[in-house]
Formats: sequence, C-alpha cells, structure tokens
Amino acid sequence: MRLIIVSGLSGSGKSVALNMLEDLGYYCIDNLPVKLVDNVVASARESGNQQDQKISIGIDARNRAEDLAELPELIGELKNSDIACELIFTHADDGVLLKRYSETRRRHPLSDDMTGLREAIRRERKILAPVRNAADLVLDTSRTSVHQLREIVRQRVDQRAAGRMSLLFQSFGYKHGIPGDADFVFDVRCLPNPHWEPALRELTGLEPGVIEFLEAQESVGRMLDEIDGLLQNWLPEFVRENRNYLTIAIGCTGGRHRSVYICEKLAGRFSARYQNVLTRHNELAGDGAAA
Repeated sequence: MRLIIVSGLSGSGKSVALNMLEDLGYYCIDNLPVKLVDNVVASARESGNQQDQKISIGIDARNRAEDLAELPELIGELKNSDIACELIFTHADDGVLLKRYSETRRRHPLSDDMTGLREAIRRERKILAPVRNAADLVLDTSRTSVHQLREIVRQRVDQRAAGRMSLLFQSFGYKHGIPGDADFVFDVRCLPNPHWEPALRELTGLEPGVIEFLEAQESVGRMLDEIDGLLQNWLPEFVRENRNYLTIAIGCTGGRHRSVYICEKLAGRFSARYQNVLTRHNELAGDGAAA
C-alpha cells in the first residue's frame, strides 16, 4: 500500500496536487480529520490487494490544532509498519496567497467577521508548522502554475520508485528570492557572467553559445566538480536516513545562465547514480519540472 498525505496552506495548490494524484489512480479523500486516518488505513488493509493500493488523503487547517500536532507521530508509526507513507506539504509567500484569494474571491477557511485574510494566513502557518516540519517533500508554489504543479506531482511523487530518492536540481535568480523548498543552496554568482556578453545576454544556460562560454572558464569547471563532490559524499547519508526527496537549488543573479548550466550538468552526472533525477529552472518562462 502506498499512502500519500497532502497538506499545505489554503491557496497554495494542495487541491491541485490531490486532484493530480486522483488522475494518476489514487483513491483520494479530502479534508479528512486526522483522527480518522487510522480508520482509512484499517479499512484498506481489510479490503485486500494491499500491494496495488494507492491512497491519498488531504489534511488541512480545518482540523483541530492539537490533532495536527499529532500527525507527525502518526506518520512515523505508519512508516514503521508495512505502509509506504509520505507527507507532501505545499506553501507560498503571503503576497502570492493574498493575490490568489483576491482573484478567486473565495473565503479563507480560517477567516470570519473578526479575522481578516492576512491574519487568517498567519494563523494557518502557525497551526500547520508541525506538519510542514515533518514533511517528506515541501513544495513552494509561489511562482508555479497549476500545470507545473501537476507535472511536479507526477514526476517527483508518482514516478518515484519505492525506496528510491527523488533528486531535483533547481535553478533560480537571487533577485527573485531563494526558493522556499530547497534543502541545499549553492551560490554561483562568483562565476563569469554571460550576461555581460552582448551576444549571449538573451540566451539561456541551455543554449550552445552560453554553454561554450561557461565551459571555457576554469572556475566554472572547478565549481561544478566541488559541488558534485560534496553531494557525492553526503547524499548517501540522506539515503540512509530514508529521505525520499532532496532539492538542490543553484542560484545566480538572474537565474538564466550560470545556475541553469550548473543544474543541467549536475543532473546529467547524478542521473547515472540515481533513478529519479529532475531539473527545474524557475526563471525560464513556461518551464516545469523536466527529466
């Protein structure tokens, strides 16, 4: 049996993730009280064919705070049994959540006549903090479209083989902020910048001209080798701790040249060692998670 619990801030894409899992063949239950998770698992066990069962449960801040605080312990117990259980958590910046609610004109589940939207978001973050801290995979959807989020769920969650780690190499631009879901962050702004070459400025780290420029720089090769070496040394420790997901973020100033190149090169190297290796380039228009 594979059990995926999806939680997150209202408006951050929790329902999108849950709906995608349903499309992928999971039996989905949304807004389930934490106290009933054991009942769902027991019922699934009684029905037989556990090997082929895929269940996803949505849990949000409409639960009692004390019940949410107990969820990490419950998940730990399930993991120690015969169930492949994992917790996915979605979140986004306050400004993004405020904009999304403004556009949809929906009411936040924790808002009322005495509680405004901004305060409701603050309260929800506090209530869900224990859940986020226990998550196997945290997804920052601040700059992610619905389509991109669905692809991330398909590629990172559904296609991850049992007992295998999913690695995501994610490029970003510091001028847009550090991704909120990164486990490792490497700053490559010290490398020679193709942006200052007029012929390369409008290109990206995926294109031959930029690749040739960067591969001609001794410091770029040295940076790539040293990040590779550090990850080679430490990723096995995360595997031994049964980590299912790891996100490595590489940042440069604009997120279009150096960080993209480094991500692609690292992904290529680690694809030979790990089964589920993906790249995501935050600042490239229309890009989603890609193999």
